[in-house]
Amino acid sequence: MSHDLHIDSGVSKEEIYAQLLPQLTALTEGESDMIACMANLCAALHQTFGWLWTGFYRAKGDELVLGPFQGPLACVRIKRGKGVCGTAWIKEETIVVPDVEKFPGHIACSSLSRSEIVVPIKNSSGETIAVLDIDSEQTDTFDDTDAHWLGKVADLLSKCR
Repeated sequence: MSHDLHIDSGVSKEEIYAQLLPQLTALTEGESDMIACMANLCAALHQTFGWLWTGFYRAKGDELVLGPFQGPLACVRIKRGKGVCGTAWIKEETIVVPDVEKFPGHIACSSLSRSEIVVPIKNSSGETIAVLDIDSEQTDTFDDTDAHWLGKVADLLSKCR
């Protein structure tokens, strides 16, 4: 079965997400391995939007550990509460950072990153087990539209066991 993504060009970001979500759902339906789901989701998101970095960090003890990703090399471990990822993990909420230079304690895994969004991934018990981290080379890339739709992507992962 082919999993090529087909998104109409010339549409709004909202419309792109709306077209993409059913395809992402198909990629994860029936798959029980979390890493496999993460790998395909980050590849599909990265391919569709062309962000600098798209990937996951998994909660292991008091650290987030690098998971599947697309883009340049990344930080391997992030302490709980550190940087945007660690902050989203501890607060258990999506964080949109329009300009990473203005985020206190930002961890610069890549000097090219200018804006970032981090979305917690929760298990069926509501515990944050990972985060989806996306970086852009431009400031002000992410907004409430991204937070809303990437939250739906996170919900797909909560169904992977």
